[in-house]
Amino acid sequence: MTRTRRLAAVVAAIGLLGIAGCSKAQVEVRPALKVTAPENTARAIFAGGCFWCVEADYDKVKGVLSTTSGYIDGKTENPTYEQVASKRTGHAEAVEIVYDPSVVSYKALVDHFWYTIDPTTKDRQFCDSGSPYRTAIYPVDQAQLAEAQASKARIEQSKPFKEPIVTEIKLAGTFYPAEGYHQDYYLKNPIRYNYYRTSCGRDQRLKQLWGEKAAVH
Repeated sequence: MTRTRRLAAVVAAIGLLGIAGCSKAQVEVRPALKVTAPENTARAIFAGGCFWCVEADYDKVKGVLSTTSGYIDGKTENPTYEQVASKRTGHAEAVEIVYDPSVVSYKALVDHFWYTIDPTTKDRQFCDSGSPYRTAIYPVDQAQLAEAQASKARIEQSKPFKEPIVTEIKLAGTFYPAEGYHQDYYLKNPIRYNYYRTSCGRDQRLKQLWGEKAAVH
């Protein structure tokens, strides 16, 4: 996501308090600004609970060009949010990242991922429970798969907590973009988003797990 796109979304944002969970509120859908990407780009896909938060965490990383919320690793084609939330399609909320590998490596993106999630909980992240909120890394090729597995092995050795890591690593299947009102939610509705993130205890838990390394807002 470019700085111009972020600024446009912030200027357009108006939020109201009163959101109950990650994906409950709909907002006006605004067309995204067209951006010019570098000639050579790459993709990475991560599931870290609420996809609003994963977008917000990765948009801050230098070299990340865009983030798209969506669904992956399920059995239904072109699922809707309502279908995924029913927990019957098998999908996880995830974010597809387009990045410039000349600026940031896949290794750096994976290493950053651990400090944005609670990897000790199965089918849950913070206040969101159920299989759509599981944590997972979805490599798009064999090279990414090897890098993700190596990163997990390093974290297993260095983690500052006793609980085992349950985050999955699976080759990516089809990624389906989520509805427009989910995209850039933290920019379109900053008050609602910040209220949700704070009340859900995401940053507090990250600090408890990772200490100074926690990727918090």
